[in-house]
Order: sequence, then structure tokens, then C-alpha cells
Amino acid sequence: MEINSANKLFKVVIIDDEPIIVEGLSKVIKWDKYGCQLVGTAFDGNEGMELIEEKNPDIVFSDIAMPGMQGLQMIAGLRVEHKDMMITILTGYRDFDFAQMAIKLGVCRFLLKPSNLAELEEAVQYMVDTLKSKENQEHASLNTEEISGAEEENHGTAGSFLVKNALEYLEEHYAERLTLGELAEKMYVSQWHLSKLLNRHTKKNFNELLNETRICEAKKLLKDPSLRVGDVADMVGFFDIAHFSRVFKKYTGMSANEYRNKKLG
Repeated sequence: MEINSANKLFKVVIIDDEPIIVEGLSKVIKWDKYGCQLVGTAFDGNEGMELIEEKNPDIVFSDIAMPGMQGLQMIAGLRVEHKDMMITILTGYRDFDFAQMAIKLGVCRFLLKPSNLAELEEAVQYMVDTLKSKENQEHASLNTEEISGAEEENHGTAGSFLVKNALEYLEEHYAERLTLGELAEKMYVSQWHLSKLLNRHTKKNFNELLNETRICEAKKLLKDPSLRVGDVADMVGFFDIAHFSRVFKKYTGMSANEYRNKKLG
């Protein structure tokens, strides 16, 4: 059996909502041949994310049951939380732009179902070779810099992608009782990572971004004389008018009524 340079087996997790795919991948690939160990399988995204947090695998084979933006957010979230993890996507979702963005976010292979054994084995071999290279070249400064540079590019792309989507989510859901934890869950990252990303890319924290968005919308609504200040506060997500008044004055330098009178006067 071929073991990697750290004398340990690379841990593998498989996530797919089709049991026959999970069983097939589990049995058809001779994991020990590649110095790997299958440590768990899951049949949906939530179960899969929990399994990943529990097992912290080196390699993930996953179906993206959520095509489009949510699927990409899940990929980006995994890349941000586990930057050394090797990910292969196995999916029936045939969209070139989606596949291109997935690769840009750091996915190793994007395989369309049904995939043949040769494709699957090539993906395993590539991921194992990449993991071994990272270990074997850890002390070789030139090669390490090259690998780190590529990783940083993927990691940076994933971070930028998540921040962009987090800000878009704020724009759409600012009127709700939104918390950092809920937003982080939507982005498939921890609160700590999301907070760090928001601060790095915007120089602001979650509450500042949420309040800015709400006050921006409130300023638009205050131009409608048929709406009371209390109505506006409620419509933009402030359920305490006193709190709304304090925040509005902090961001505009005047009260909501003063702002309205200035705009309508």
C-alpha cells in the first residue's frame, strides 16, 4: 500500500444524494492504493457539511445538488474554511459558466455524471499528488512559494466571491431580523471567517454594513410624505424607533424628520 510522506492516510469524504453513486464511488475506487481512507459519506448538503466539520477530510467528492449561486457559495465556503482541502465536483448540472467559476474558486476537477472509472481515478491521483507535493516541498522555498501563490489566488477569489454575495444578500434581506450567524450560514462559512472577510474587503463590520444599507433605504422612503417615520423604521428592519433614530442621526448627522423636511422643503 502506498502511503504519503507523513505516514498517514489521506481522509476522504463522499457527498451525493444518490445512494447508488455513493456506494459505487466507495467500492469502485481502491482507496488504499492511493494512500487514502474513506472516513464518511453523506446524502445531502447539510449532512455533508457537518461531516466535513467533524472529519476534516483532505479530499472531498461532492455532488452540487444546488446549481447556480448556492452551489458556488458552498464551494467558496469550503475553500475559505478549508484552504488545503482537495475538492472534486461530480454533478449532472451541465453549465460551462458554472463549471468555469467552480474551477476558479479552487475545485480540482469538475466531472459530469455519468463519469467513467478512468476519470474518477485520474481525479483521485491528481488530488493525492497535489497533497503529497505540498508535504514533500514544504521546505523547498521556490516550489512552496509557487504552490502558495496559486492557493492564495484561489483562496482570495473564494473570499471575494463570498463577500460579494454576502453584500448582495444584505441588500435583499436588510428588512429582516438578520444576524451575522444567519448570514454566515447562508455563505457556508463560520461567523469568524465571514467577519474577517467582510472587514478585510470592506473595512467595516457586519453591523456597520447592515445599518448603512438600512439607512440608505430609509432615506429613500422618507421622501414619501405618506409614510410615518415609525413606518419607515419598521420597513427597513428597525423594530425600535428609538434605535432607528440614534442610528439615522449617526449616519446622516440629523434626525429623520429633519432629513425629510430638508428633502421635501
